Amino acid sequence: MRILYIFPHPDDECFGPAPAIARQRRDGEEVFLLTLTRGEATKQRHRLGLSKREMGRVRLAEMLAVERELDLNGMTVLQFPDGKLAREDPRRLEEAVEAEIRRVRPDVVVTYAVHGISGFPDHLVTHAVVKRVYCELRDLFPEVAPKRLAFFTLAESESDDGIFTLKISAEEDIAVAVEASPQDMERAYRALHCYETYLEVIEKADPLGRAGSTLYFELFDEAPPSRLDSLSWGLDSP
Repeated sequence: MRILYIFPHPDDECFGPAPAIARQRRDGEEVFLLTLTRGEATKQRHRLGLSKREMGRVRLAEMLAVERELDLNGMTVLQFPDGKLAREDPRRLEEAVEAEIRRVRPDVVVTYAVHGISGFPDHLVTHAVVKRVYCELRDLFPEVAPKRLAFFTLAESESDDGIFTLKISAEEDIAVAVEASPQDMERAYRALHCYETYLEVIEKADPLGRAGSTLYFELFDEAPPSRLDSLSWGLDSP
């Protein structure tokens, strides 16, 4: 199975779903990552005395280290403006997402749940864009459409991690729970710590500790009779 994660920023893949990614790679699934921005607008650039352009280059280098640590099968980092996706013509974002889906041909696409977990506008825009592209491909070009659209989310979590007020999904909306092993968690922590410019935030927020070793996902337009244990479960069935 081939899985494509689509997020707006560097570190989105590590602030939560990284243990699931590690588990998926350990299980032999192919995992790809598309990031829409370089995360250049982060406030950490002020602490480091870097311009947005310089910060974008630093964060790209960190992402390349994450790609190696998580053993991703491929990664694409675009340069839409960080923090300003809501101001972009959504058709440009949709074209970029569709192009990557057509290139990778994933069985499953994953992005944020509708609440974006943190509620950041870039997260909300990414959810809407990915869902719109998925629906159009499914309706008009089924031969290239992914078989499943999943939304990464949190459940049974504290609503505040000390930095951000977080949103969770209702129990009845969660369709998949991926269990990560200690080995998977160790790999995820190594990947997370590749973001050296964010170590202060990471230590304060402890995103992987908050998410835990069970990673939760909603499924779009699917209602399995019981909670699945993998994003690809049942896709081989006729």
